[in-house]
Amino acid sequence: MAEQNRRTVRDLRRGNRAEVLQRLYFEGPLSRQELGSATGLSSGSISNVVAELAGDGLLEEAGVVDSDGGRPRTLLRVAPGSGHLIGIDVGETRVRVELFDLALTELGRTERPLVHHGYDVDRIVSHIRDAVAEVLREADVPADQLIGVGVGVPGIIDRSSPDGVVVHGQTVGWDAVPLEAMLRESAELPPHVPFFIDNGAKTLGQAEMWFGGGRGASDAVIVLFGSGVSASIVVDGAPYGGADSRAVEWGHTTVRVRGRRCRCGSPGCLEAYVGAEAIRERWLETGGGKGTADTEEAALASLLLAADPGEGGDPDPAALELLDETAEFLGAALADLVNLFRPERILVGGWAGLLLGPRLLPAVRRYATEYALRHPGERTTIDLGTLGPDAVTVGAATLPLADFFARGGRHRRLDAEEAAGDATDRAQEGSWRRVVVERRSL
Repeated sequence: MAEQNRRTVRDLRRGNRAEVLQRLYFEGPLSRQELGSATGLSSGSISNVVAELAGDGLLEEAGVVDSDGGRPRTLLRVAPGSGHLIGIDVGETRVRVELFDLALTELGRTERPLVHHGYDVDRIVSHIRDAVAEVLREADVPADQLIGVGVGVPGIIDRSSPDGVVVHGQTVGWDAVPLEAMLRESAELPPHVPFFIDNGAKTLGQAEMWFGGGRGASDAVIVLFGSGVSASIVVDGAPYGGADSRAVEWGHTTVRVRGRRCRCGSPGCLEAYVGAEAIRERWLETGGGKGTADTEEAALASLLLAADPGEGGDPDPAALELLDETAEFLGAALADLVNLFRPERILVGGWAGLLLGPRLLPAVRRYATEYALRHPGERTTIDLGTLGPDAVTVGAATLPLADFFARGGRHRRLDAEEAAGDATDRAQEGSWRRVVVERRSL
């Protein structure tokens, strides 16, 4: 019973720390009085929690404000330099690695291209190992200061293995890849630095919900539109990432029976019509993009230029037809999401979404309205994501950040040190007890 009560007190303290940290992070700077009103904690509890967090170096003063008839109030905020995070985007054409402080200010970045070697998992793991070491070295940040490493990947995430996350990425040739175990074995990081691996669409969605166009929405869909297509569904959203969010293989829903063969092997998938790889193939089939479409990025740029050549040029009819057909497929598929989930907002991100979106979005909205049920369709907005090409990387960094908040701002390094100390104390106590027993038996 005493042990249970001790755990309950510890959990209560951790919950109070988490609540104060999150309020200051997303709404700060705030005074102690404002924290009390926002959290519902007593002034005594606020004072104790603030003192603990400040003692751990997690809080700092951010100026003062005048109060009505009283002493000026000191504002507090989360100290950006009190922790560091790494976000990794394993994308279709590159691996991007970024180092952030606790405020998610970028401190360093590097990229490794995947064009010539594709999704060879050993090479990707090697890229991640070298890139993590590079950003830490260039920013002069010791590895033991890392709160964690977040990784956004394509495919389905399986957490049932005792060895960590396993990734099933059918479209990229990953069959039950034990990615977490491979990263932990390869990366030159202390054992207390955790890896958090999730689908790239989910990391994109979390970034947009925390910092971008999804803020304040209760129900939303965030689309990752690149070589492939996927989505993150947010239901009953709450501040600070407290939403029921899940990644769905939306790109592999069937939009045409006996249609084009998708790279997953099935016919008629949405991705076979609106994924950047598929758009490139379809553009080349029309005779467009010859000699200028070696990559997907180049192909989409060529397609846009052919459709809108500028002053004095004639639009290519094939390019106009392809873009309109792409918009219709995308709009109809978004209408399915509207009918199924009734989101307040749909946000389109990913490199291809950001490139094609300004041109396609008006037609996409029109087609979505045409295909969706009227009641939910009238209550859904469709816009581009607001965080740009780094959204997946930022979202990946929020994975360890969310864990850090949930732990009340406790570094796993400290927990590991305390656990080692407790083990030593228990061993010493056991030795002492054995000596007492032996002496009593004499």
